[in-house]
Amino acid sequence: MRRTDHLGGITAFVTTAQLGSFTAAGERLGLTKSAVGKSVSRLEERLGIKLFQRSTRSLSLTPDGEVFLMSCQNAIDVLEQAEAALTSHIAYPSGRLRVDLPAAFGRQRILPALLEIARDYPELSLTVSFSERFVDLIEEGIDLAIRIGELSDSSGLVARRLTVQKLIICASSDYLQSNGEPIILEELSQHRCIVGFRRNQPISWLFKEKNGEIKRYTPPATYEFADGDAILAATLTGCGFAQLPLWMVGKYLESGELTEVLSEYSGIEIPISALWPKNRQLLPKIRHVVDTLVDMAANGLLD
Repeated sequence: MRRTDHLGGITAFVTTAQLGSFTAAGERLGLTKSAVGKSVSRLEERLGIKLFQRSTRSLSLTPDGEVFLMSCQNAIDVLEQAEAALTSHIAYPSGRLRVDLPAAFGRQRILPALLEIARDYPELSLTVSFSERFVDLIEEGIDLAIRIGELSDSSGLVARRLTVQKLIICASSDYLQSNGEPIILEELSQHRCIVGFRRNQPISWLFKEKNGEIKRYTPPATYEFADGDAILAATLTGCGFAQLPLWMVGKYLESGELTEVLSEYSGIEIPISALWPKNRQLLPKIRHVVDTLVDMAANGLLD
């Protein structure tokens, strides 16, 4: 056996440890569950240790497995840094770029730019996911992510702020004609409201007081949606009030289909940032996409 023949087993082991199952690891690697399991078993046989505790319902690392995983991850970091250094002189993006985007903003603002880049650079391949959940870039093998909101933990990551998301409260003209317009914030409790939710919890609306203080308010939710496009659709249909980003509703405000209310409480700006792992920051595929998004933001194309 060549000394490098076991590297496939190491990849299978690390992916399984990160995702928690042979099935998930197989989907990530493009292999069957059985192939991943056999690859890990051969690695265990070669090392003479058990890396996983297996049962019919769970898979967990042994103490030896935890130590070995840390060593493997350190080695992978070194290899990725070597790849970045080796390819940093290449002037064009190539290879597979794995991107995670927030659903509505990603589809409307980011995806068109990615598709244009992919069209211009045929050697670049894209894997794009859309989610509203927190994604661990390093653990899930994501090269680049766009996040809306403050970054609570970006250790091991590089962050570049692109723009801000301005929030307003609005309703359709039909709803306002039938139900009237609230004058003060507390009157929202007398109206139908369309609220987002995440992890089975309603998402609070954010307001800026006259003194600049940020206030959170969770209106009684007549309708709850976990997707921004669905909230917009319900608002346009006349289902009630919603707090939505200006980039999403701007054209409907101009056409008169939607009307902003309680504008004195507006002014909230939520940061929108690009993030990528530190050990990949020299890769042309990441650098080019980020530079493109920064240029778009500077020209107001992400607002």
